[in-house]
Amino acid sequence: MKILLVQLSFLGDMILSTPVISGLKKLHPKAGLTVMTTPLAAALVENNPLVDRVITFDKRGREKSLSGMIEKARQLRAEGFDRVYSLHRSYRTSILLSLARIPIRIGFKDAKLSFLYTKQRQKKVEGHSATRNLSLLFDELPETEFDKNLRLFTSGYENLSKTAKETFPLAEEIIIMAPGSAWKTKQWHWQGYLDVARHFAQSGKKIVLIGGPADKSVCAKINDQNDFLDYSGRLSLSDTLYIMKYSTLLICNDSMALHMASAFKIPTVAVFCATSPEFGFGPWQNPQSTVVQDDTLDCKPCRRHGSNRCPNGTEACMKINAKKVINACARFI
Repeated sequence: MKILLVQLSFLGDMILSTPVISGLKKLHPKAGLTVMTTPLAAALVENNPLVDRVITFDKRGREKSLSGMIEKARQLRAEGFDRVYSLHRSYRTSILLSLARIPIRIGFKDAKLSFLYTKQRQKKVEGHSATRNLSLLFDELPETEFDKNLRLFTSGYENLSKTAKETFPLAEEIIIMAPGSAWKTKQWHWQGYLDVARHFAQSGKKIVLIGGPADKSVCAKINDQNDFLDYSGRLSLSDTLYIMKYSTLLICNDSMALHMASAFKIPTVAVFCATSPEFGFGPWQNPQSTVVQDDTLDCKPCRRHGSNRCPNGTEACMKINAKKVINACARFI
């Protein structure tokens, strides 16, 4: 049997979907498993020993058009998959998998155009997002039978980029900071990161800033006239996975970096600004993690996924005192 798993959402969502990979292998141990995800997210699953193959769908790039979707459907049809499990709930994904004529198509009941799936499953509405994703399989086996751990795999030091090999201080005690986020109201103020970075740098820790190209400006503010290592916009996702795995501590916002740390179970201090862990995106099965937030604000949480501006203009949730974060880090250092 050939099985396809589809997850085309954000990077963090792909990490939070990794229990579904182990769940599918538990249900169908002899089946070949292919994962279809975005080109950027492919690095998150390509080294997973349970995945036989990774294919990508560039839904925001060269395959964005109708003709691109039709061509992708043709490619999937040629693969001869027996069944597909889709965690992505968009109109486009429902249409794509229907056009691919995969005999058994399993998706969530709340997916757009869910009638195009041959089997619709009820999505769990409470609990952590990792469990809600896994609920796609609960009709086939009780929830208690599944391994709910997030799992990521690196490709090894020898496969790091030249930049990472030359600058990554393997012998140092590394504190990683990931100050960026897709939404501004989920970002703890850069001055707070700077204060914490200076505090630990003075005690001999190596501060490493990570993030994508969009995070370069905030990392530059933190690193201005400081001897921190700024990797923002310079490393591949594969490099970032390796560095994260061997770090001493991660300090981050409610973002993809938090889920990466949960998978590797490294010490983590997550600063939640406009959002709340109660929405299901907090640390997951990582005993070495804690959340810092201001629980006294009546306006928090304001939105499930944050926004680009504070609704009341105060940004109060984004101005947590650095000492509060330093004290939280003391639990792990």
